[in-house]
Amino acid sequence: MTHPVSLVGAGPGDPELLTVRALRRIESADVVLADDLVDPRVLALVRGRLLRVGKRGGCISTDQQFIHALMIREAKAGHRVVRLKGGDPFVFGRGGEEADALREAGLEVEVVSGLTSGIAGPAAVGIPVTDRRASPGVILVTGHPGEGRTEPDWAALARTGLTLVVYMGVARAAAITAQLLAAGLRPDLPAAVVSGAHTAAQRHAMTTLAGLPACIATEGLKSPALLVIGEVAAQAAAAGQWPEVMAG
Repeated sequence: MTHPVSLVGAGPGDPELLTVRALRRIESADVVLADDLVDPRVLALVRGRLLRVGKRGGCISTDQQFIHALMIREAKAGHRVVRLKGGDPFVFGRGGEEADALREAGLEVEVVSGLTSGIAGPAAVGIPVTDRRASPGVILVTGHPGEGRTEPDWAALARTGLTLVVYMGVARAAAITAQLLAAGLRPDLPAAVVSGAHTAAQRHAMTTLAGLPACIATEGLKSPALLVIGEVAAQAAAAGQWPEVMAG
């Protein structure tokens, strides 16, 4: 007998932000294949075998095809398999690729959505990514499209007037900023950086679009981090003034 393979979103860090279904799948799994960005407090909930199959930019990462093969092997052995990902499995998490591989192998797939950091990260420091007074919408975009992938059309994104939340953008902040400024965005447009949201390492800084690269360098902000660009970023709490959003 084979069980559906569950692609589970672990949320941004704090285990209290897990969905009820995610918690049930994690606790009942025979095997959990976990990404590097899953918080240790969430990993502590695993009762079955824990296999770390991390993928981090600029680091030695587990080959994606190996992950596919491992999930398929464990599921066909009759095990309850959970593929555990930070945030949401279908938001910059390769969940679509994994779902396709599992279905091609004749396996059933269950997707358990998680709270993505693009929403939860800004909220952790007081930034609403949409606000009818400032922005009618939000765009979630990667700052690191990957080798051989097309660069986002930053000029087109700038013209929308929507909040931009950039994942994996810290290392390329200077290039992204230059393209947005060249597209006509104001140098003094509010911007913020949120690093390690909903973890013990959470930090953030407020700045402007023009000042974004220097702010990242001066404050020593590291990945995983989000860039938030738009009027709503001005609503970020002053550093040190926003209460920690952590599990008790």
